[in-house]
Amino acid sequence: MAGAPGTAILLVTANVGTLFDDTENLQKSWLREFYRSVHTYKPHFLVLHCQEVGGKNYEASMSHVDKLVKELLSSDAMKDFNRARVYLDENYKSQENFTALGNFYFLHESLKNIHQFDFKAKKYRKVTGKEIYSDTLESTPMLEKEKFPQEFFPESKSSRKGFIRTRWCISDCAFDLVNIHLFHDASNLTAWDSSPSVYSEIRQKALSYVLDSITDHRYERVPYLIFGDFNFRLDLKSVVETLCAKTKMQTVRATDTNAVDKLIFRESENDRKVVLQLEKKLFDYFNQEVFRHNNGVALLEFDKELSVFKDRLYELDISFPPSYPYSEDSSQGQQYMNTRCPAWCDRIIMSHSAKDLLLKSENEEKLVIYDNIGPNICMGDHKPVFLSFRLAAGAGKPNANVHKCCVVQ
Repeated sequence: MAGAPGTAILLVTANVGTLFDDTENLQKSWLREFYRSVHTYKPHFLVLHCQEVGGKNYEASMSHVDKLVKELLSSDAMKDFNRARVYLDENYKSQENFTALGNFYFLHESLKNIHQFDFKAKKYRKVTGKEIYSDTLESTPMLEKEKFPQEFFPESKSSRKGFIRTRWCISDCAFDLVNIHLFHDASNLTAWDSSPSVYSEIRQKALSYVLDSITDHRYERVPYLIFGDFNFRLDLKSVVETLCAKTKMQTVRATDTNAVDKLIFRESENDRKVVLQLEKKLFDYFNQEVFRHNNGVALLEFDKELSVFKDRLYELDISFPPSYPYSEDSSQGQQYMNTRCPAWCDRIIMSHSAKDLLLKSENEEKLVIYDNIGPNICMGDHKPVFLSFRLAAGAGKPNANVHKCCVVQ
């Protein structure tokens, strides 16, 4: 791709929570695969959006976070990126603000015409040097950060879900990049209970909130790309009905409360073989191959959460297997854990106007690639997902404002 026109851009989203459980082995293989992607796609502008920075026990892990940041900034694999911006929400003591999001932006030495938007001054600024911002990102004018209101997900008292938005301009082409982490499914049994699930409705509400926020009238509207852990799940009721079409369901209830504890789906014949067991945090299906075969594309019909937003959002065709929940066993690169139904949680989604940013190929060369990183390697419970493309020069700008894009300080 070295000879291709346009600025090479690589966007990566990665829920890195489990990297901090095993910093010795898991982090090493994760970084190796990440650097391999950087080497393969040779971006001029490299963006890494992380969620769950520091993992579950973030107070104990913050020193490991700092080590990871230093490694990314000083690694030999990254030596040609001579400018960087890192925004880490490490302020875990402030529960009303803490999102555990981390945004990394790396600029290649050959990339000349790039500027970053100052939301306070409402002007673009030249990017020089390498800078790290952490703790109180609220006071940084180069981004907008928000944690979702508590009432969105009252079940979770210490939820670290929210979004961070930055705005960039490359060669007169302006766009927003949004790191996002939406709410998870707390219980498989609750998710199975209705179609669509109550959790998908909470995620829909939160995503609408983000879209309204980044397209309001405070700033000029520009194309945007949102990438992170959307926590989108397959419609569990429909999936179970399909996978267990020829089974009989047995309901196991708790003796004290009579609440449903477990659902067991057995074949009517064949020694009443157990096909699926479903509990709050158990999804034990007898044949995982169905989620890996042909990258699981047969299950995409149950991936419905984005369809509500089809007028506002666009996603390239998915051709990689569900990105979650992978086994954290370092010898199991393709194995799913039997905690949740595998799903495409990690995504890169864009406004319809952002489609014009992606340079179309004029020959057989594939210029746009949407895939995962480390398909056969253990990368933690989430596989990172990336989008590699060439930026079409001057795209995405209203013509009237072409000359005004980068008013620089």
